[in-house]
Amino acid sequence: MKILKRILLSLAVILVFLLLAGFIFVQHLTPEYDGELKLSGLQGEVSVYFDSYGIPHIYADNQSDAFMALGYVHAQDRLWQMELLRRVGPGRLSEVFGPDALENDRFFLNLGIVESTRKTLAEVDKNSPAFQLAEAYLDGINQFVKDGPSPEYVAELLVTYPANTTAIRSFDARFPTDSSHVVSASIGRLLEKTPLPALEGSNSWVLGPSKTRSGKVLFANDPHIGFAQPSVWYEAHIVTPQFEKYGYYLAGIPYPMLGHDRNLAYGMTMFENDDIDFYTETIHPDDSLQYQRPEGWKGFEIVEKRIQVKDSDPVLFTYRKTDKGPVVNDVIKSLENTKPVSISWVYTQGQNKVLQALYGISHAQNMVSFEKAVKGVHAPGLNVMYGDAEGNVAWWGAARLHKIPDSLSTKLFMDGSVSGDPESYPFDKNPRSVNPPWGYVYSANNQPDSTAVGLVPGYYLPENRASRIVQLLEPRNDWDREGVMDMITDVTSAVNPQIIKGLAADLEGVALSDSESKWLDALLAWDGAADLDSKEAVVFHRWVYAWLRHTFEDELGVEGIESLMRTHLLKRLIAPMSTRQASLWWDDISTPEIQETRADITLYAYRDALQSIETDFGSLEGSWSWKDVHTLEHNHPFGRIAALRSFFNVGPFPVNGTREVINNLMFSYDTTGYYRVTAGPSTRRVIDFSDLNESRSILPTGQSGNPFSPHYQDQAELYVQGKFRKMLLEKESILESSVSLLKISPAN
Repeated sequence: MKILKRILLSLAVILVFLLLAGFIFVQHLTPEYDGELKLSGLQGEVSVYFDSYGIPHIYADNQSDAFMALGYVHAQDRLWQMELLRRVGPGRLSEVFGPDALENDRFFLNLGIVESTRKTLAEVDKNSPAFQLAEAYLDGINQFVKDGPSPEYVAELLVTYPANTTAIRSFDARFPTDSSHVVSASIGRLLEKTPLPALEGSNSWVLGPSKTRSGKVLFANDPHIGFAQPSVWYEAHIVTPQFEKYGYYLAGIPYPMLGHDRNLAYGMTMFENDDIDFYTETIHPDDSLQYQRPEGWKGFEIVEKRIQVKDSDPVLFTYRKTDKGPVVNDVIKSLENTKPVSISWVYTQGQNKVLQALYGISHAQNMVSFEKAVKGVHAPGLNVMYGDAEGNVAWWGAARLHKIPDSLSTKLFMDGSVSGDPESYPFDKNPRSVNPPWGYVYSANNQPDSTAVGLVPGYYLPENRASRIVQLLEPRNDWDREGVMDMITDVTSAVNPQIIKGLAADLEGVALSDSESKWLDALLAWDGAADLDSKEAVVFHRWVYAWLRHTFEDELGVEGIESLMRTHLLKRLIAPMSTRQASLWWDDISTPEIQETRADITLYAYRDALQSIETDFGSLEGSWSWKDVHTLEHNHPFGRIAALRSFFNVGPFPVNGTREVINNLMFSYDTTGYYRVTAGPSTRRVIDFSDLNESRSILPTGQSGNPFSPHYQDQAELYVQGKFRKMLLEKESILESSVSLLKISPAN
């Protein structure tokens, strides 16, 4: 008995020790939200008030001090995110993740981002306010890295990701290995392995005075980005005598991509214009180091890179480069055995003025100075949305657009030996809408109207969300903040019921079972809402998925159909195909003895869909619904390790919404019949110029990327419930709601 007591006592002592050590460890890594600290280079004292959601309200006597403080507090909540972002572009993930990241590093090095950045830095005016404030922000980050809690604590948790599994390689002689869908699949797989979320889409609409109850502008924006933990945006409010901005910041970038103040509000969606072209290259028959151009032969530039690899020897990487851009055959496996293919990307070409553009956008005082700043955005293409206290509303397509001959398609490989350099259009030719007579502007990543340059080629999303936005906005001229908040969380599709009608027409006259008839009637009565209790949403997506597989898989093969499932093209073709009677795709070429019709494909798919539900849930009459198959989990890179998943990941949560509704929660179709959300609103913002202090927002998880912070996931439940919190602008309200104060003073 005494031995048992001694063992228990020993265990108790050990437990107390571990709890104490754990407490010290947690306290050491928790961001500083109150107290005092000193920063070198600061000119005066800065007060940082943190509200109940960990959002800093930074008060300083000058912008340099404010931006240095911003860099420091941003780093203490998002240093890991900054570190990943810093490593992706220059191909330095292998230093952390080992050999499994080599393929990604080669791909990003091959794009020439490093060379483009060096050229930009060499050309930038280092005396400009844009550069100097950026330096102050970076000084704040660097001082946190130097003086803050040591990142080695977290670094020890890093382990190499599991090696890639071996896949059975497919081959179909009807579709050559250099076809675009295979290249797309290769690039898609690379980007999926990159531990940072991708920009996907977005919604925004800005209502002018004639559309609102108050007669003041109402602004809404929800950029769609891949979900991850930490979440994409970091919110911060800066106030100095000369400058004020409530902004949303990307890790390591000093100027907010989204923001508002007392004069104006702005946000962005992806333009989806085509700014990347592929060229096949013709090699000189007697000299493999030369390639052909219309004016003659030119020599490849040879670029050499050295990749440092964790727990392994460095890897040397060499690639060729043409005047169009880098040759990508060595980094896109599906091009290994084809002619050289070079990639031309607008972002790495010409003068890069993005830093100056973001500075100008964030410091603009009116619509004239704002538009002037927007001109500096060249790539990636953005729809820039604007509204102000004077009643102006506007949208600009911000990108460097090129003239493309009618004989060429930018979605196919072009012949570099005969293609010259495209000519750029001036910014004033870009699509735009400024104070239109109908009283509002909007963007849902859909195709802009024809402009002075014609239709702009791109990879636009279908008109589903755009159609729903217009459907809701047009009838009303009495919009208020609450109405816009309801609209930004809308889960009803205006298009999906029409797709059902198109498919159901194929089943007229077909002998269906009682159960099949019942579910078809339910679908025809469905309003297209994908709420948590909807059964129709489950049947709809199971049916559409099976219909797509029966239609395309026999021609494209397994890899081709999986690639197609991940594209915007798939989303755009569903509705048109649902009404197309004549098509080569309807016949299943794997059954040459049978000539299938569209009606055959639709019936096969409908029965497959119902059978899949019975298989998964036991009965078509059970208690299953959309909440059982549609979930959202915010994945941290460490969450890929099973033992760490519950600590670093946030969720999963059952969540309403679906693809291509305003509350756009994206997923790819696959064989599982479950819809795990991968991307969606990275924030929801509603800014009300009739009462700016009542403007609302929400983040998907929380303000902090540090799992030891109380703000790591304190907005996650609100987000999935479609709720909001205030974006405080008035100092009186900020002081009343502040839960902590961090005083920062000069160290010298």
